Amino acid sequence: MIHSGAVVGAGLPQFQSISLRKIQFNFPYFRSDRDKRDFVSAGAAAGVAAAFGAPIGGTLFSLEEGSSFWNQGLTWKVLFCSMSATFTLNFFRSGIQFGSWGSFQLPGLLNFGEFKCSDSDKKCHLWTAMDLGFFVVMGVIGGLLGATFNCLNKRLAKYRMRNVHPKPKLVRVLESLLVSLVTTVVVFVASMVLGECRQISSSSQIGNDSSQLQATSEDVNSSIKTFFCPNETYNDMATLFFNPQESAILQLFHQDGTFSPITLALFFVLYFLLACWTYGISVPSGLFVPSLLCGAAFGRLVANVLKSYIGLGHIYSGTFALIGAAAFLGGVVRMTISLTVILIESTNEITYGLPIMITLMVAKWTGDFFSKGIYDIHVGLRGVPLLEWETEVEMDKLRASDIMEPNLTYVYPHTRIQSLVSILRTTVHHAFPVVTENRGNEKEFMKGNQLISNNIKFKKSSILTRAGEQRRRSQSMKSYPSSELRNMCDEHVTSEDPAEKEDLLQQMLERRYTPYPNLYPDQSPSEDWTMEERFRPLTFHGLILRSQLVTLLVRGVCYSESQSSASQPRLSYTEMAEDYPRYPDIHDLDLTLLNPRMIVDVTPYMNPSPFTVSPNTHVSQVFNLFRTMGLRHLPVVNAVGEIVGIITRHNLTYEFLQARLRQHYQTI
Repeated sequence: MIHSGAVVGAGLPQFQSISLRKIQFNFPYFRSDRDKRDFVSAGAAAGVAAAFGAPIGGTLFSLEEGSSFWNQGLTWKVLFCSMSATFTLNFFRSGIQFGSWGSFQLPGLLNFGEFKCSDSDKKCHLWTAMDLGFFVVMGVIGGLLGATFNCLNKRLAKYRMRNVHPKPKLVRVLESLLVSLVTTVVVFVASMVLGECRQISSSSQIGNDSSQLQATSEDVNSSIKTFFCPNETYNDMATLFFNPQESAILQLFHQDGTFSPITLALFFVLYFLLACWTYGISVPSGLFVPSLLCGAAFGRLVANVLKSYIGLGHIYSGTFALIGAAAFLGGVVRMTISLTVILIESTNEITYGLPIMITLMVAKWTGDFFSKGIYDIHVGLRGVPLLEWETEVEMDKLRASDIMEPNLTYVYPHTRIQSLVSILRTTVHHAFPVVTENRGNEKEFMKGNQLISNNIKFKKSSILTRAGEQRRRSQSMKSYPSSELRNMCDEHVTSEDPAEKEDLLQQMLERRYTPYPNLYPDQSPSEDWTMEERFRPLTFHGLILRSQLVTLLVRGVCYSESQSSASQPRLSYTEMAEDYPRYPDIHDLDLTLLNPRMIVDVTPYMNPSPFTVSPNTHVSQVFNLFRTMGLRHLPVVNAVGEIVGIITRHNLTYEFLQARLRQHYQTI
């Protein structure tokens, strides 16, 4: 449901379809990456709200797990979307199942029923203060079980990425069939061999019923499975395995004394291993409900042990089953706030708020000591640069110049078509800085520095340049983009006369000016360029996206050398965004009709004032700016307007920052 809601949120606001190209809607709104991210967040929240009947929990889930960028205006929009999803589902389910349209009796697909003690049992309480100690222990065990689950599933995922995914798609189908076959065999054999035949309880022995789902003892008895047992008996293992997962969860929550401890222990182990193996195969299998069922069996097992072997007769088994489900699911996904609210809304019991929250916090702390959550693990395995909520304090020892990428691919305000095509086909970057090289102005600037100080020595020693940064990194031999460039830098360093210590920037300015060559796929600029030529000073003017460059090439927006740039055709914003979000691939375009010597003026379409940072900016400030504003590219510009590097999401991931911090300690 979460995935389905996110898919609907991503596709529906576009009012376009690849399969139904003939259906066209003139709807020019919501055609940006920020709007698309917001709709995906709202769709994921609506999926959770529809599944559990928990609109507030769905909103918090989207905030906690489903989005990297959040703002105050998005909160009420997502909550309204979740409320609408719950209302719509409740309206149709109540009307179809009970025939009473407008009664709103079934808020979600999964309902945990009402938790209450039997009127005849005066000693029963849903939970007491003494039970909190058991809940904390269950949280620790749930965290350990969740960490074990995540570790095993991570190994399986790595194995699939190496041995299954590279092979033909038929192999994935065969793997799914194998999992189905083994699961079926295990379920049948376990029910026949390990199941225990137990007497069917009378209506007076059955615990509290779940509202509107198991209202009478006949309904309860109809959900149990005989499975080769004599009359008036049922197979407890088959009752857990052969019922839908929702019904099995309800039985664990609301039936008292119907499962033996041995059956619960065996069911937990088998279901744990099968769920771990199943999650990650090429079918839309879930994780929430299997984890809830597995944890409910664990909690019910704890309750049976406390009742039968320790003699605590006052405990309510349904509460322990719910806490066990929360502990195991929290240990797997490491969610706290949203999962607490989801379980409270699903049970309609606000008194469970404190024990559920304590259990989830303990499970999260215990699991985090060993591994990450299952979602973070799979995000990392797929290489998605998902940002954390904040950086660690020690990361402030790094500056923007320590994490930026100085090896830039850039374009000029007026660039030939052959250069643009070559750059687009030889790189995968989504944005390019628009720069100029004006050596005359730079020499005048060296004569009299009006922007910073009249002290030229101060200017030379304080401003970071791309070549200077690469020089510093080459001396430590830590972070060069390629071994080829590193060797070239080594040769340049050894060829210098140590007696002559001229300023590096002055050397670059005095070097003979050569125009920016055209980049061809079979020609590497590093073969002929020295380091100073590759990292020469570049005056920054703006950013232009890959999609914009491709659109300009497809529509033939260019002019010839004999004409002025004013003769170039102009495109409106609607025309530029017409192909969003699926812009043409540069490798699939037929550009034979375009003259490669024609020139494209990109200045009308670039972003002339993007967010920028100084090379000396702390990493925490860079991170907060990047995350708060929802950026994808952050240029690093020095005090004189020269771009010295660029920062993307990849440069702010936890693993990248840790690697740069270790490198920083080694170079101190």
